[in-house]
Amino acid sequence: MDPTQLTDVAYEVERGLAWITIDRPERYNAFRARTVDELIRCFKAAWADRSVGVVVLTGAGDKAFCAGGDQKQRQETGDYGPSESGLFEIESLHRLIRDIPKPVVAAVNGVAVGGGHVLHVICDLTIAAEHARFGQAGPRVGSFDAGFGSAYLARILGEKRAREVWYLCRQYDAATMERWGLVNQVVPGTELRAEVRRWADEMLEKSPTALRVLKHSFNADSESVAGIGTLAWDSLDLFVESPEAREGVEAFNEKRPPDFSKFRS
Repeated sequence: MDPTQLTDVAYEVERGLAWITIDRPERYNAFRARTVDELIRCFKAAWADRSVGVVVLTGAGDKAFCAGGDQKQRQETGDYGPSESGLFEIESLHRLIRDIPKPVVAAVNGVAVGGGHVLHVICDLTIAAEHARFGQAGPRVGSFDAGFGSAYLARILGEKRAREVWYLCRQYDAATMERWGLVNQVVPGTELRAEVRRWADEMLEKSPTALRVLKHSFNADSESVAGIGTLAWDSLDLFVESPEAREGVEAFNEKRPPDFSKFRS
């Protein structure tokens, strides 16, 4: 893969560690369809590269890991923009992060909200900067993730905490997420890359076959969530065309509270 052909994502490999960086800091590393296509391309490149033993997903700059789907793009075009296949491949990206037979570490360098929060949840490990913030935004902007982003989140946090995260759409600091078990390690922002390197080096010393089988074993317990997720994405395709969903997008871009009261049954 030629990194120079990437526009939304940066890809580099150093001493067995592949760094995949969402490179849209002007949009808080929010993803559009092209971003997702490039992320898939990078994860496949890391999968195929026999020199790579660990993969890291992070965001450019120090403000955001990923702010989820690009709501400005969604308002402008009604979707997340053009893609290589004509499909918005976010579900395929989620599957790929789980299926790649190598540990995937989320290096959360800032805000991880909405779809960006889901990305870190499905990574194998999360190392976060002290200033990182976590949370969901879907119900506030007329969207949801009723697959891995919620059902799998409940496996990690427990039902009560997971429902709190989704129903209230609050933001939580890194120390809280570490205490709740959603973050493995919190470090000063200036030390994030070095800390990820240390964790990667420890894993690179281990048997790659053992790590591969262990990852698939861990995944097997929650694999049924994939079916729920597919059903949820089909529902979301229908929902985003509704006036209720449009109210969420318009309110977000107009920087005002959404008014969902008329949609209550």
